[in-house]
Amino acid sequence: MTECARAFEESARITGPAGRRTVEVPGARLSVADSPVDREGLPPALYVHGLGGSAQNWDRLAAELAGTVAGEAVDLPGYGWSAPPDDGDLSVGALARTVVSYLEVSGRGPVHLFGNSLGGAVATRVAALRPDLVRTLTLVSPALPEVPPQLSAFPTGLMAVPGVLRIFERMALGLAPEQRTEQLLRLCYGNPAAVPAAQRDLATEEYRRRMALPYASDVLVRTARGIVRAYAERGPEALWRQAERVTAPVLLVYGLRDRLVAYRMARRAAEAFRDSRLLVIPESGHVAMMEHPEQVARAVRELLAAE
Repeated sequence: MTECARAFEESARITGPAGRRTVEVPGARLSVADSPVDREGLPPALYVHGLGGSAQNWDRLAAELAGTVAGEAVDLPGYGWSAPPDDGDLSVGALARTVVSYLEVSGRGPVHLFGNSLGGAVATRVAALRPDLVRTLTLVSPALPEVPPQLSAFPTGLMAVPGVLRIFERMALGLAPEQRTEQLLRLCYGNPAAVPAAQRDLATEEYRRRMALPYASDVLVRTARGIVRAYAERGPEALWRQAERVTAPVLLVYGLRDRLVAYRMARRAAEAFRDSRLLVIPESGHVAMMEHPEQVARAVRELLAAE
């Protein structure tokens, strides 16, 4: 066992829901959820969620891939059951460094790395800067710079503007958690009416818990600002330039009903990543791994079989 792996074992402890661990990495304490596995010896995988999400977003896909990979899902700093970072930095670069630190501390790399939305931008940067840690890359509606963005995505970007989030919060006063959750489902799902009642209830409870946290709004604002800054970066740090540097095989997943990342970006992404394949799901929105986990899992297994 490496020194990093020993440090990982020593720093991990049960916290929050059953089956979660808190892992110390430089500047952050991460909550990590283990995914189910069908047998020993499967290759490692890591799932990275998007803005406002959590490790829970990957539950359905991770269950589908239980016989293919040994997955872990991380709550990014300030999300899910993870505390905010010590320095308050929630930029794409800082989140990518956190993911790298976790992979180094855990000693699990190279992994099959998954990212959705913001997590897709983070995973792209990790794969570009640390190819030794990434075996394959699966990106579900990755938040790579889109100019101009879809009109339905403007509210997300507006969160980065000082004072705007407070306006949104005042507008939402009086809405029950169930109503706010319904708004999120309509934004993120291609067909929100098809979301099972149990899954809807789980999302509502998670939303209620998160909104009670004193730092929840600040984390959203800081992360939104980080996305805006990443979109404006130029030179070798630009996300599209980094996408071109990724050497790992890439699976790109887009939904035609995505209201946050336009399907038109699929072509640019397929051209940017040198070794890529594309899955388009007509009925899916922004979270295909939650809406159509069977189809995404099938494409992932094909990607891994082609290595």
